[in-house]
Amino acid sequence: MARPSDPKEDRAIERYQWIAPLLAAGLDAAKAHQLKEEISAQTGWSERTIRRYVARYRAQGWEGLKPQSKGPRRRDDVLSEAILEEAMILRREVPRRSITQLIQILEWEGRVAPGQLKRSTLQARLAEKGYSARQLRWQSASAVGSRRFQRRHRNALWQSDIKYGPYLPIGPKGAKKQVYLVAFLDDATRYVVYAGFYPTLDQIIVEHALRQAITGYGVPEAVYFDNGSQYTTKQMHRICTKLGIQLLYAKPYSPESKGKIERFNQSLDAFLTEAALDQPATVDRLNALLQAWLSECYHTQPHTGLDPVRTPAVAYREDAQPIRWAESDQVTRAFLSARTSKVNKVGGISFQGTQYYVGTTWAGQTVEVVYDPTDLSTVSIEVPGVEPWTARPMVIPEYNGIHRAKPPAKASRADQGPSRLLAGAQKQQAARQERKQPALAYRQVWAEPAAPSPEAPPQPEDSDHED
Repeated sequence: MARPSDPKEDRAIERYQWIAPLLAAGLDAAKAHQLKEEISAQTGWSERTIRRYVARYRAQGWEGLKPQSKGPRRRDDVLSEAILEEAMILRREVPRRSITQLIQILEWEGRVAPGQLKRSTLQARLAEKGYSARQLRWQSASAVGSRRFQRRHRNALWQSDIKYGPYLPIGPKGAKKQVYLVAFLDDATRYVVYAGFYPTLDQIIVEHALRQAITGYGVPEAVYFDNGSQYTTKQMHRICTKLGIQLLYAKPYSPESKGKIERFNQSLDAFLTEAALDQPATVDRLNALLQAWLSECYHTQPHTGLDPVRTPAVAYREDAQPIRWAESDQVTRAFLSARTSKVNKVGGISFQGTQYYVGTTWAGQTVEVVYDPTDLSTVSIEVPGVEPWTARPMVIPEYNGIHRAKPPAKASRADQGPSRLLAGAQKQQAARQERKQPALAYRQVWAEPAAPSPEAPPQPEDSDHED
């Protein structure tokens, strides 16, 4: 099942593949400047942006290349297609016009209000359309013919290709079925780091071949593929990014750019002719014959493409470039696939037609399932902030029971105090009472004096005379 797309991870993979040449050790300043110009011309990035991506990768690794979270876009930053078209026309008229000049012309002509169009917005949109200044200079440069290239050291570049092989009686009831060869060739030494026949034609055979080559001969700096569907997968991008390998693709309809691996495929025709005489009945037998032919008829024979002429085995063995090895756990993790799944109420997940037990603690939550497509006996479960653990196929017990996630521990009686709710209510009540004003009844203000009661005797007036 295909892994769901993660936009941030896809952007990080794309950025890494562009800046990978700048991460090579011992890169001189002149070569780095040339690479930055080429990257800028093809992506529309400024040199400052490229330096920032390189710095982020060296400081934070893979996570540093993921897009940073941004707030919602302001409406006045949105560039309409009509204004963008006018900017493209102005750029075509004079390719050397700066972004500031383009905005100034649009403002003078009344197409945008002063200050409405942002420089960064227009520059980014023009680059998306292929109308940045660097892209136009690159397109206007005169085309050059194809030139021969060769890396200086081993494992600097591996080329790979798929070759259609013979038909073997491996189908149902002994029916003949075609097999396919996947080979990885070292560019500098012509040494075949791995080659093998497979009974199917899918992306799994390429991933398996690359893993075998890395296990036996270390991690290459770059790999070079054609645009076949077996090579242009998200999983291949993920593998190369995790292992720090630059992923390169040949231009469509340019087989001359992969001349070394194409020449090796021609040499294999001699092997297939000899293998037909042996009439192998299984893929294993055919691969055994292939390994013998590589060892004695290819790796140990002088190769005219090497200067001075040497055998591929000697050229690879005597190269002074150190081999970069990767830890077995790192290689294993890089070649695993991943997808998300939601844990059901009984603590299980349904994955590839099999129920795996994760744990009732995670019921209702979404977890990431990391797995080996060739071995689904176990899968690894990853949750942010928790150590990954292994999940196995669920076994339904004979007796059922209710298992609930353990609730948070309650505070002890000693830790408890008076009710904070009631204490707060009392404070609010006291404040409300202070704000109250006495009510005033108007009948008390306008009422007439009451007549004296007849039963009450008249009160004597005060007198100053003596009796």
